[in-house]
Amino acid sequence: MSHNKIEELDVYILAEEISNEIWNIVLNWDLFAKDTVGKQICRAADSISANIAEGYGRYHFKENKNFCYYSRGSILEVKSFLRKSKQRNLLTQEQFNALLKKLEIIHIKLNSYIKFIGKQ
Repeated sequence: MSHNKIEELDVYILAEEISNEIWNIVLNWDLFAKDTVGKQICRAADSISANIAEGYGRYHFKENKNFCYYSRGSILEVKSFLRKSKQRNLLTQEQFNALLKKLEIIHIKLNSYIKFIGKQ
């Protein structure tokens, strides 16, 4: 599981992909939806990969883990906004299910990465 570059880390790649996917969905929302829940879900989704990257760049493994915990918090925040978006008819059931499934995979991979940090 040795990685020389952040771009080789599975969890990071998946986190970037989902934030771009959410961005592209939100782009089609009306102005009010974009300005309220849209901005928040995009920021939360972006911070999943941003925190993984910031932690990866830190010298000490404890700092890396802390940023991964922030990332995990952002995953839960995105899940919350996905539920709100679904309840407000901004997402189809299919979009909601697909995004939730991807977030679950990211969550599992992030937990594995957190366990791995500091063991190499």
